[in-house]
Amino acid sequence: MTRPFGNRPRAIATALALVCAGASAIAEPQHGIAMYGDPALPPDFVSLPYANPDAPKGGQIVTAEVGSFDSLNPFIRKGSVPWQLRFFLGESFMGRSLDEPFSLYGVLAESVETGPNREWVEFTLREEAAFSDGSPVTIADVLWSYETLGTVGHPRYLGFWAKVESMEQTGDRSVRFTFSEADRELALLAGMRPILKKEQWEGVDFADSTTEVVPITSAPYVIADFEPGRFVSLRRNPDYWGADVPFRVGTNNIDEVRLEFFGDETAAFEAFKVGEVNSNREFNVARWESQYNFPAVQDGDVVLSVVPHERPSGMTGFVMNTRRDQFSDWRVRDAMLHAFNFEFINETMTGAAQPRITSYWSNSPLGMEDGPATGRVLEFLQPFAADLTPGTLEGYSLPVSDGSERNRAGTRAALAQMEAAGWTVQDGVMANAAGTPFTFDILLPQGGSENQAIIDMYVESLARIGVSPTVSVVDSAQFKERTDAYDFDMTYYRRGVSLSPGNEQYSYYGAETADQPGGRNLMGVKSPAVDAMIDRLLTSESQDDFVAAVKALDRTLTAGRYVLPIYQWNISRVAHAKELHYPETLPIFGDWPGWQPDVWWYED
Repeated sequence: MTRPFGNRPRAIATALALVCAGASAIAEPQHGIAMYGDPALPPDFVSLPYANPDAPKGGQIVTAEVGSFDSLNPFIRKGSVPWQLRFFLGESFMGRSLDEPFSLYGVLAESVETGPNREWVEFTLREEAAFSDGSPVTIADVLWSYETLGTVGHPRYLGFWAKVESMEQTGDRSVRFTFSEADRELALLAGMRPILKKEQWEGVDFADSTTEVVPITSAPYVIADFEPGRFVSLRRNPDYWGADVPFRVGTNNIDEVRLEFFGDETAAFEAFKVGEVNSNREFNVARWESQYNFPAVQDGDVVLSVVPHERPSGMTGFVMNTRRDQFSDWRVRDAMLHAFNFEFINETMTGAAQPRITSYWSNSPLGMEDGPATGRVLEFLQPFAADLTPGTLEGYSLPVSDGSERNRAGTRAALAQMEAAGWTVQDGVMANAAGTPFTFDILLPQGGSENQAIIDMYVESLARIGVSPTVSVVDSAQFKERTDAYDFDMTYYRRGVSLSPGNEQYSYYGAETADQPGGRNLMGVKSPAVDAMIDRLLTSESQDDFVAAVKALDRTLTAGRYVLPIYQWNISRVAHAKELHYPETLPIFGDWPGWQPDVWWYED
């Protein structure tokens, strides 16, 4: 079953133009805020355009998660936490619309106001805002939450806090943040920080909490039950204070959201087939085409929905850790890409049905263009020409094999690049002049059978150039611990990007975050050009400069050869019980956090 994008055709370029339309300063309290210009929805909007304000309440959605967890606090660095909890428990001043590249509307905040150049932002708290225990949300809770998250919270919160010059209460229900540097996005980021109950954490080490404390928040759902490593049950709060807030109307309709944990993908899929799980995202098109014909599908009890989206591809694949000597040389990384026989892998895994990711912003107008850099892109990158990886300015594209298993041309190219980097095959083994073999370890999380199959084929390809890597499969807790400490040579990597890249790019690729434990710069890139392009996209005042800065960033990262990219998913495939429904009108972000289960409902 394929759902169209409602009755309103649109091009992604139109959405991007909305983001980059001329800036207009907000001079008085408003109901929402956009990165550029004004938000699309008027002050009297009833609900988000992709929500059903008449959706019934009730029912249950159960999803299968592979792995385990040992913490329920998604706001700190420590522990392995179900990824969804950050979105379920993190009620904030503003909420993000999935139908605009970057616009926020009031949730806890009844209004937002900024300075003429976004040098400060002020929020006024709704008088009725309350925590799930019935106590009111206060400015004291706000001040404590921002300072705590900004100092001992997860690294995703630290960058914003470092740019806050002052935070002050300006009224009984208002707070103002003044920023230490010019950065238009900071006013929006300030509205997206979770606000927690200060009193709950008095006498408790917030940064060290695991499952002994369930965070109290003002969000629509509360954690009702859990068993470490097995399940988490979230229940809709019938007394939720914000049910009539326009941003929340038609959302959070399902009574119970249950996360069931399984040891591997096979067990998770079997649970779905027999009805223990009633919604399942499928990322393998071959499996979608061949294995979703079980009785529940044939009988109509399970619906197969294809959900389009207009997001950039992001980057999915296997990242090389440049902190390690093996991958500090770009020529070695290039050799690894030539040895990675994507065309053969894609044919084996998907029947060649999935297109490859070609860059971080591929599938969007922000993606780098073929051929040499020109125009503003060239102008932005030229000052860093001496330090750029070859191909950045001249033009770079991923190696393409002939699809055969032997991949002779790719193997020859890999051998040539390894030799240029000082490695040659000696008695069948790739080694340096001192005879030290070239080897590395590939770290994978337990339960990822598809990634394991891809890596198995890759290991066979590497054998043709005399390289014999080891493969370490660890449980989810160990995987997080090791990736947080950058204790890997190569590992699975997934980085989603948006049509409105901003400060998060510093944490993804910035030099300052490269050595911060628990950070997201897994490849360890430290590039003046990358940092400068992030600076430019944050301070651009025109659409042309914004787009050029992102294209230049995309070009620099892609030519850096940090990741072995695999497929992109330009649609989402969601199999679900027939009782689970979603609106016909879809947001431009498609299946993204904030869509399922947020705007879904259960109805017989």
